[in-house]
Amino acid sequence: MRVLVIEDDVEMAEAVADGLRRARMAVDVAYDGRGGLERAEENDYDAIVLDRDLPGVHGDEVCAALVAAGNRARVLMLTAAGTSQDLVEGLGIGADDYLPKPFDFPVLVARIGALVRRAQPVIPPVLRHSGLVVDLARRRAYERERPLELTPKEFGVLELLLASHGRTVSAEELLERVWDEFADPFTRTVTVTVSRLRAKLADPSIIETVAGAGYRLRSA
Repeated sequence: MRVLVIEDDVEMAEAVADGLRRARMAVDVAYDGRGGLERAEENDYDAIVLDRDLPGVHGDEVCAALVAAGNRARVLMLTAAGTSQDLVEGLGIGADDYLPKPFDFPVLVARIGALVRRAQPVIPPVLRHSGLVVDLARRRAYERERPLELTPKEFGVLELLLASHGRTVSAEELLERVWDEFADPFTRTVTVTVSRLRAKLADPSIIETVAGAGYRLRSA
């Protein structure tokens, strides 16, 4: 899952980003509305955490621009104001959810997960395939009830493969959806991560390499 955080308070932005990375999400950060819009145009995000009270390009304008552009990312708006009117206004301009500051971090993680699961096609809260289980809400993975100790990138690869339901996923798509903007597209990072993921599985051959195309899960 890849998330963009748009927040002008640098300390708050980094704290949110670090917390989401610990929850096994790939995270990019923008510190103003214009930079956020540029990143949203360049990259494919599952969710955007947007501070409403941005200087310069206000969060409302950012949200409206994302909607007008047909951006597929779900928008969770943050604001220091938490009145009912603020909620109505935020949702009215196209935000998918609204969270007043201060907030409990587990709530933020849960809200992001719930938003992404609403996306089309519908993603169930728990993904299963031939003994593999990825619990999206708790950000945990299991193989035949055995907990898997995965790095955030290994978890992201497994999540995307299960969500693809047997479709071949290219290395380029994995890099786009699981890594952040600092990933080097010319390295073997995807290949190495898939290899390490396979080594942690009792049945490593369940992840098949499709020559010249990418990876997929073997049919059950």
